Amino acid sequence: MAKDVTVRMRRVYDAVDPDDGARVLVDRLWPRGLAKDAARLDEWCKDVSPSSELRKWYGHRAEAYEEFAERYRAELAGEPGRGALERLRGLAADGPLTLLTATKELELSHAAVLRNLLREGA
Repeated sequence: MAKDVTVRMRRVYDAVDPDDGARVLVDRLWPRGLAKDAARLDEWCKDVSPSSELRKWYGHRAEAYEEFAERYRAELAGEPGRGALERLRGLAADGPLTLLTATKELELSHAAVLRNLLREGA
């Protein structure tokens, strides 16, 4: 994948930015309190989100992030994650891609792992 791929992450509750490009929700669950029409999504890619078991195990504990990222990458190597990740790669190749999540700590989220994978082209 080209090095000039633009992949951002933002909270789904944030206002739409004109530079967002394709806006894709990458959470398995719909964000609380958000009306579907207010989200202004291009796509909801549930299959690229971590399994419920992994999400519950992690619990957004900073000290567990590295192991979470490793386990999550392993999940993405199988189906349906691999196919969903390929879909995101295609969107990123076409222009800016913004990964949306309800998570408060973006840098400790699955969206950060996804952004890094997409930027690496892995």
